Formats: sequence, C-alpha cells, structure tokens
Amino acid sequence: MAGSSVHVSPPVDAMTTPAPFRCRWAETNDLLRVYHDEEWGEPVRDSRALWETLMLEGFQAGLSWLIVLRRRETLRAAFRGFDPEIVARFGPEDVEHLMGDPGVIRARAKIEAAIGNAQAYLAMREKGEDFAAFTWGMVPDAPIVNRTGVVLAQSPASVAMSKALKARGFRFVGPVVVYAWMQAVGMVDDHDPNCFRCEANRVKHA
Repeated sequence: MAGSSVHVSPPVDAMTTPAPFRCRWAETNDLLRVYHDEEWGEPVRDSRALWETLMLEGFQAGLSWLIVLRRRETLRAAFRGFDPEIVARFGPEDVEHLMGDPGVIRARAKIEAAIGNAQAYLAMREKGEDFAAFTWGMVPDAPIVNRTGVVLAQSPASVAMSKALKARGFRFVGPVVVYAWMQAVGMVDDHDPNCFRCEANRVKHA
C-alpha cells in the first residue's frame, strides 16, 4: 500500500548470537580458542593422558603454549603416542633422531627428561602407585578455584606436587610447570569469573 511502511524481519542467518566471553589469553588465536573451549580445565583422570599433558607442559618451559599446540601432533607421533612403556625404552639413537626432527621441540634436556619421566612413571606403577590416583590424591579439594583476579604462576599445591614428583625421579616438573599442568587437567579452575567455561557459569546455564 502506497505510503505505508512494512517491517521486514532479517533472514535467520543474518541474526547473530553474541560471542561468549572467554579468558583473554584464548582470544588471541584460533588454536588457543579451541583448546580453551574444549580442553583447558577439563578434568583428566586417565594416567597416561595426565602423563602426556605433563610432558607437553615440560616442553613448553621457556616457550609459549601456542608453540606446543602447533607441534602437539608431531610430538605425539615422535613420542609414539606418549606411551610411557615405549618412550622409556628410547636410547641415544632415538634422542639423536628426535634432535634432527624439525617438527618437534629440539631441546636435548627436555627430550631426555621425557624419557626419564617415562621410566619414573613405570617405576611408580611397579611399586603399585597409579599416576592418576597419586596426583589427584594430592589435591583432595580439587578443583581449586581461584577467583581473586590475580594470575598465579605457582601455588603451595604445585610446590608440593613438584617436590613429590621430583622425589620419584621426574624432571622438568618445577612448581611453575606443575601449576600450568594442574590448570590444564582440571585440578585448578583458573577461568576468568566471567568466562563461559568457568564452573560457576556452566552450572548457572546448565
């Protein structure tokens, strides 16, 4: 009808849903975003998976986590799926092969530490210590929730865990590495209070 105004609704695909709020570090890269949304802080209870993540955190030492994420699949292939039984048998020739692989993080000390840590993992198992039960048993109140707004590099719990792991022969497991690992495997919930992955927000919107 001439002179009348007609309201036309936008097509469904033109209507946008506000992007969820994330921890700021996860907004800098697509790979980090997916890792944050799908993995970081999810409780991991499998011993082998816990060990793998601890090894990856050790490889990160002095580097950015993004570098490790970009090379994670190559590292998994090079370390035979991070199977401790296989890695524990790596010898000098394997170390040299890894040092010549441009797809891995070529740090001899870290490579040799991963091999030694596989042996330490197996030694624990031989003594009847399950890696998952041992590590989770050290944080009975897990997840430890931090909502202070202060980003920690380590904590009393990570210091204690570091000492316990070193006493069992592990290397590259200082308090800072261990704290990052505890965050990654869900022992610590360090999501921003406004992050949609924060436990309180997940419960609220369940």
